[in-house]
Amino acid sequence: MVTEYFFTDRDSLFTALVYDCQKILTAAIAEKQSATFMVSGGSTPQPLYQQLAKQQLDWQKIHIALVDERWVDCHHAGSNEAFIANNLMRDHAAAAQWIAMKTAEQTAALGLANCEQRYQELPRPFDLTVLGMGPDGHTASLFPGAQGLQQALDISHQQLCTAIEAKPSEVTGELTERISLSLFGLLQSKQLHLLITGEEKLAVYRQALANRDIGKTPVSAVLQQQTIPVKVYWAP
Repeated sequence: MVTEYFFTDRDSLFTALVYDCQKILTAAIAEKQSATFMVSGGSTPQPLYQQLAKQQLDWQKIHIALVDERWVDCHHAGSNEAFIANNLMRDHAAAAQWIAMKTAEQTAALGLANCEQRYQELPRPFDLTVLGMGPDGHTASLFPGAQGLQQALDISHQQLCTAIEAKPSEVTGELTERISLSLFGLLQSKQLHLLITGEEKLAVYRQALANRDIGKTPVSAVLQQQTIPVKVYWAP
């Protein structure tokens, strides 16, 4: 289900990716008068969001929600919600409909039911989900060895969202309490776009394509499933 789009430079990558996202969202609105766009945080997709925000789409018909979030206040420097507000929900895209993942409860476990209810109300299937990947092989907040990972990767648990407690590492930093789409939740998308850059992540990606131990590189569960198309965008 994987199709690779490899580029010689990041400018070319983002030009192609912006065009593809714009085409998918526009087609969804034409077909059913709305689109659901699931987005990731992190520095890698920042140019994508900033360029998309300038496109004259019918943004008021687009629902935007996160694939994962750190359990912090929306004004915290580590908040994905704040990142999306600053980089995507601006310019023309300020008219889009935002659905927050973080709730008022004290912990991700306590907030899970509220978050799940919000996400169950999103129009499905999700039209497009943009994912990243860490050098440890995680995607969304599905981290290797995390508490809650086993259930999150079990698609028989048909919940969109899951509470995750990651093992502290250089990748997670100190903010290890997360909420994330489960594998089941990710597979509610019509298509998945995995955005990676650099030689280190390319090597991890290639390993994950073949790794049968999805607990060690959870992105493998996305790459190896046979249900939803995955487009992989890479540049040095």
